[in-house]
Order: sequence, then structure tokens, then C-alpha cells
Amino acid sequence: MSFLKLFFALLLIALALFSFTSRGDWRTASRESAGIAPDPALTSEAVLHVYGADAWGWRGWFAIHTWIAAKRQGEDHYTLYDVIGWRGRNGRQVTGVYRDIPDRYWFGAKPRLLKAHQGPAAEALIDAVEAAASSYPWSREYKAFPGPNSNTFVAWVARQVPELELDLPFSAIGSGYITQAE
Repeated sequence: MSFLKLFFALLLIALALFSFTSRGDWRTASRESAGIAPDPALTSEAVLHVYGADAWGWRGWFAIHTWIAAKRQGEDHYTLYDVIGWRGRNGRQVTGVYRDIPDRYWFGAKPRLLKAHQGPAAEALIDAVEAAASSYPWSREYKAFPGPNSNTFVAWVARQVPELELDLPFSAIGSGYITQAE
């Protein structure tokens, strides 16, 4: 087979693979609750969860996106802490702290619970997570590989708050960026 034929064969295979890599259009992909987190209307105690879901598109074959969800005792909502690359357009911060559904699908990918804390211990952890999130050193930087990215952020928080007892999975690409940067 000539080089040109091999090149075009590989190109066609790559295009076919990339066309089947996503869960449809990201604008219409599910962002509903997966039903993992306790309903804040029914749970008065503090809750702190760390979630991970397959990354969007072809990256989901080998990588996950991670985030933290917290609900203080008596609150009727969750606060999410995360990093999303597209927030960084025009020099804005990539870090986010906002009210949202804690366990929503990540653009069609069902999240899985990586760590859970509830009750009085979770309440104290939420303060520490908040402080760590506000001191994240790469709040205006994002790079899918090797980082800093969403997994770098969660790993940073875990490093600052060892009481989380969080070990991110191998698929949390970018979680090792903090050790490379030190």
C-alpha cells in the first residue's frame, strides 16, 4: 500500500471514530440530576460530595471531569466548586463557585460518586474546601493536558484539605499537575 493510500485510510478511520465519540450534541445532552445526591429539601445535615464523569467527546474514552458539591446544614441548595476551560475565554476565571444540581450529568455522561461526607464532619470540611478553592493558584489558566484543568483543581483542594481523604482515579488526567508545578 502506498503512503498516500495509507494516509487516506487512516484519515477516514480517524474521522469515523471522531464522529462516534460524543453523546450527541453537547447543547442538547442531558444535564439532569443522576439521583445520587440527597435531596436538600429532605436532608438537613451537611453534605460534601466529589463527583467524576466521563469527559466530553473523545476525551471521555480515557479521562474524567471532576467537581465538588457541598450543602451546609439547613441549606436548601448545593454549591458547586469546579473548573471549566471555556470560562477562560477573554481572560475570565476558569474556576466557578455557584448554586446548581450537584450530581447532574456531565453533558450526557452519568457522574459517579468519588467521595462522600455527611453530617458535622462535612460541615467543617466545607469551610476548608471553600478556603482551598479561593486560593487555587491557576484560577485563570486551563490546559486539557497536562493541566491545570478540572482535575488539577479538585486535586489541589484535596491536597489543601487532607481530611477529605480523596484519591482521584488514574483517569483524572491533570490531577498530577500540582506535583509537577511544585
